[in-house]
Amino acid sequence: MKNHANNQDSILSQITDQCVQRRDFSRCDLSGIDLRAIDLSGINLIGADLRHANLSGSVLFGANLSGANLMQANLQEADLYDANLCEANLIDADLRGANLCGAFLWRVKLSGSNLCCASLCNADLSEADLIEAQLIEASLIEANLVRANLTGAQLCGATLIEANLQQANLTGADLTWANLTEANLSEANLWEAKMTFTKQRGTIMPDGTIHQPHIVCF
Repeated sequence: MKNHANNQDSILSQITDQCVQRRDFSRCDLSGIDLRAIDLSGINLIGADLRHANLSGSVLFGANLSGANLMQANLQEADLYDANLCEANLIDADLRGANLCGAFLWRVKLSGSNLCCASLCNADLSEADLIEAQLIEASLIEANLVRANLTGAQLCGATLIEANLQQANLTGADLTWANLTEANLSEANLWEAKMTFTKQRGTIMPDGTIHQPHIVCF
């Protein structure tokens, strides 16, 4: 345990020391490390162990976290714009208010994660595991959710304008008050999904039809 703590102190000094500025920590054991509010832009964390790490408020612009283990990590308000998180493990992670716009999240594991009020505009979440994820009031404008698994996900008040949800699994998902304007739901599974008060202007429905609001003439 002491060796683990000493190793992390050394790694932390390498990250923060302006003279060293080591940027490659691929496959390092960083479990439980405290990296709050640190600029980690462009850092290489491929396959790193970041379980229970605290990265809240950190800047990870363009960082490579593909295949990293971030189970139960704290990423509240973190800036992950354009970051690579393909096939990363973010099960039960806290991503409330995080910026994931433009991020690559192909086949990412986000089941049980908290993404409330997170920004995921233009993010690639194709084939992502979002089972029972919390996406309340999240922004998913133009996000790619093709074949994503959103079974039981909470999407109340989420903004999904022009999002691509082709063949997505939304079984039992809660989309109450969600904005699905011009979203693509073709071949999506909406079995037992809650769609109360959703906005569906120009939405492509599972059967391929385009939903148009009723026009009332006076």
